[in-house]
Amino acid sequence: MKFTSAAARCARMLILGATALGLGNAFGTSPTNLEVPVGSISATPGLVRLGAFPTINWEIEYPSAVKDFVDIEPPSTVVAKQELDMEIRVLGAGVTSSNSNGSNLTFVPTEARFSYNGSSYERIFFGDNWDVNPNKVVYSRRVYAGKPIRFGGRYYYNRDWSDFRYSNDGSLAVRTLVNGEVPPTTFPLHTAPTLESFLKPYLDASGRVTIGPMDVIVFMELTHKDNQMNNSGYDLQDMVLLVTFEERD
Repeated sequence: MKFTSAAARCARMLILGATALGLGNAFGTSPTNLEVPVGSISATPGLVRLGAFPTINWEIEYPSAVKDFVDIEPPSTVVAKQELDMEIRVLGAGVTSSNSNGSNLTFVPTEARFSYNGSSYERIFFGDNWDVNPNKVVYSRRVYAGKPIRFGGRYYYNRDWSDFRYSNDGSLAVRTLVNGEVPPTTFPLHTAPTLESFLKPYLDASGRVTIGPMDVIVFMELTHKDNQMNNSGYDLQDMVLLVTFEERD
């Protein structure tokens, strides 16, 4: 009697189906890119008689979610739930100046600062948007459970510093979001004419944040105050940081 590997054929169909849906190799995704579930499939027995049905077993690993590892205390304080490694990158610095007629738009030097466990805020970046390298880690450290992580920023213009805005200053100038959340502007940021090109890769077509499952994105508004949220210039992109956490082995 003829035998067939129905289990292998079934697995192959599932893989091809995932590829056709644009998911790539659902079983061979890199562990550093867990946007879709990864895992394996097996069948018992490996070979079955024609017309019989094998038992198929899935082993699925779902993506980690950063909120499983940290708490976010609004508007922007992050507190680890366990020992983690952390890296910070600068995605963009969007403070600009222009002539009175709105021409000759130029980026303004901007500073990003960081505070850990109540320490004073230390500089981790200073420069304009042309100095930003989003692939460069500007700060890294190990963080521990219960220790607050905070962020802040200001800009330098006309030989003077702006007010320093930071996570625990009582304002809403600094915000932290995770994958799938919407920047809290009073207008759709992803369709705004002020949207900087450096932020476009991190917002999807519906305006939701699109970052890794273990990332937190930090938005700062440094040129407008809380009572100016309806102003088109209140766009939370004067300084944007990407914070990546990694579970310790």
